[in-house]
Amino acid sequence: MRFLPLMHPKNLSIADYTYHLPNERIAIYPLPERDDSKLLVYESGKITTSTYRNVDKFLPAETLLVFNNTKVVEARLLFQKPTGGVIEIFCLEPDDEYRDITSAMLQNGKVRWKCMVGGASKWKHGMVLQKVINENDSEVVLNAVIVGRLTDSFIIELSWQPEELSFAEMLHFAGLIPLPPYLHRNAEEEDKSRYQTLYAQKDGSVAAPTAGLHFTDTVFAKLASKHIEKEFITLHVGAGTFKPVKSETMEEHDMHAEFIDVSIAAIQNLINHTGKTIVAVGTTSLRTIESLFWMGVKVITRPGTLPEELTITQWEPYEIEFDRMTTKDALQGLLAWMNKNSIKRLITKTHILIAPPYRLKVANGIITNFHQPQSTLLLLVSSIVQEDWKKIYQYAMENEFRFLSYGDGCLLWDNSKEEIE
Repeated sequence: MRFLPLMHPKNLSIADYTYHLPNERIAIYPLPERDDSKLLVYESGKITTSTYRNVDKFLPAETLLVFNNTKVVEARLLFQKPTGGVIEIFCLEPDDEYRDITSAMLQNGKVRWKCMVGGASKWKHGMVLQKVINENDSEVVLNAVIVGRLTDSFIIELSWQPEELSFAEMLHFAGLIPLPPYLHRNAEEEDKSRYQTLYAQKDGSVAAPTAGLHFTDTVFAKLASKHIEKEFITLHVGAGTFKPVKSETMEEHDMHAEFIDVSIAAIQNLINHTGKTIVAVGTTSLRTIESLFWMGVKVITRPGTLPEELTITQWEPYEIEFDRMTTKDALQGLLAWMNKNSIKRLITKTHILIAPPYRLKVANGIITNFHQPQSTLLLLVSSIVQEDWKKIYQYAMENEFRFLSYGDGCLLWDNSKEEIE
């Protein structure tokens, strides 16, 4: 039997995914203790309230939790012109000449990066901006010049001394943590640690995978005592995660691409847990593991798929025709393709848009924060709990939950997960 979804999310009206979010409900700062944040638990239409410290009580033994171990980099660079004006460079992603974010982050002395520029009209062609940073008896000199213009960004060449510093190390000296724009405040010293998960490892994100901010060593110990496993994947969060949907329908919205990095061992662990319980910690983890399913479908239905053709596009999950297959078959197909191509780590991009009528293929549920009105992340939530998202968000509003990045979160179970036997 050939399979295609009944409805296409292109036709969704973003106006149907809105709610009133007062400014006072947005968490401007994190709570003193990460795991004190409240946790709303939704299952089979029922809602209960707890805290992250007790999340283990709501997960079956031997659940596999999938975490995103990306690390937020100090992507905001401020340069002061000789005339006193300030130009801000926001590093989005590496230029296309680099294979992935990791290799670009390891460049020494010079790199080219796609950036948004605040005050670009004041940056004359050929002008070299310079920033000198003195810290702990060390001096770093950073230069920036525009080398290209894109539709909505610039290609900036950044060079620095000492040259032996990697780009990631240079950003640590010269940059600022890029807090979400809706916080309406500058980054402070505390944000260096609190806008970072405890398990952050791989430099590359310009926004934190915020569902993971609530996990502590205490929580991990309680999960381990219940034989709940952890698995780590990487999706480097781009600024597109904050991109509002400005079009009336989703057909005109261009979903941003983000780099993912997944090991063979992680895919094998997902295979081992199909038929059990898999919970994604955060929308980025969910988008990654669901993309893996579609990559498996692609390499099975299109023999000869090359590594550069593996990227999942925005609408592909809704337009690929394929014989129904189990989650395990798709992931095993992807694993076989990786082995055939001598690939140990899957490094590629995904544009996947998870929105109604999408049904989860790999995960059974998600732990996530409360998201902005009319956002693609709210569409993702709706694909899991359908119209109950309105009931969930109303409950959170009425019960003093804190919203967005530094806010509280929820555990949402998908009771209609599609698993074809």
